[in-house]
Amino acid sequence: MTIVETSLVGTDLGLTGLSGVPAAAGPQKVKDFTTDQEVRWCPGCGDYVILATVRGFLAELGLRRENLMFVSGIGCSSRFPYYLEAYGIHSIHGRAPAIATGLAVTRPDLSVWVVTGDGDALSIGGNHLIHALRRNVNMTILLFNNRIYGLTKGQYSPTSEQGKVTKSTPMGSVDHPFNTLSIALGAEATFAARALDSDRAGLTEVLRAAAEHRGTSFVEILQDCPIFNDGSFDALRRDNAAAHLVPLHHGKPIRFGADDDFAVVRSGFGLEVTRTDAVPESDIVVHDAYTDTPESAYALSRLSDQALDHVVTGVFRSVSRPTYDDGVRAQTAQAHERKPIEQDSLQSLLSGPETWTVS
Repeated sequence: MTIVETSLVGTDLGLTGLSGVPAAAGPQKVKDFTTDQEVRWCPGCGDYVILATVRGFLAELGLRRENLMFVSGIGCSSRFPYYLEAYGIHSIHGRAPAIATGLAVTRPDLSVWVVTGDGDALSIGGNHLIHALRRNVNMTILLFNNRIYGLTKGQYSPTSEQGKVTKSTPMGSVDHPFNTLSIALGAEATFAARALDSDRAGLTEVLRAAAEHRGTSFVEILQDCPIFNDGSFDALRRDNAAAHLVPLHHGKPIRFGADDDFAVVRSGFGLEVTRTDAVPESDIVVHDAYTDTPESAYALSRLSDQALDHVVTGVFRSVSRPTYDDGVRAQTAQAHERKPIEQDSLQSLLSGPETWTVS
């Protein structure tokens, strides 16, 4: 595990930003969040665009650098903390959410971010991911999804499409891939969103909403791996991309296409895409990101498919629920009020009230 530190020293300026995290004393620039480390990703990697977007977003966010903590696991995306002038931990494969949980509980003055990939988060780290979402720990999780294992040179990942030919599946993958947003919503994420790496405006909008949310914010970012999975998301970048991308805007009817040619309507217990001119305006679904019930957000997640015929982007769900870290700190404070811990009471804490002697 590598701890990436800077020379920043935190001092209380009496300013607060999002969720009580101390704010910067004045305006910040992108260069304030840029380290002297050489960025070592392959030319054309989507991670470059995400890094540039995050640096610009953080400058606008107004939080002090010494109160930002980025935790990563293992993978190409997990080099991220080296390239941000903030505190960071390059941690263990799949375990970044667990380490970030400890930081969120013990350091409420930090804005905690997890940077992970589709393999790191959804394979070895799948258990940690779903429990962080379930607990609603106050952190922001950025999942870079390139549908391949890049760092280990091109094996199929939990999000690779069925039939994918890779070094580990020479005859094509027989696995059915995860739908990442369905997993997040199934784990009762209080904030779930998706963005495309090349859409800087859309990505920035999603990141700001995620940072403002108190609780676990889950953001999937679709990005290209030009070496081992080049063109995986080309359908979302071509001239007819508007026919595939379904952007969400709270309170607005869900229409898409170059001229809003398509719309989302209800179909039984789910949703489907139809031509806008084939249905009355009243049948078109109006997106509600703030509804307490997760069914509509889950139905929207099921519109996205392996073939990228339709890919829903934006904020699927953003609701309020008590956070895990607030609850732990409240219990700790309550326990201290009932019985303050003394220096000589460590053994009693370890032993507990029920002990016995074996003769």
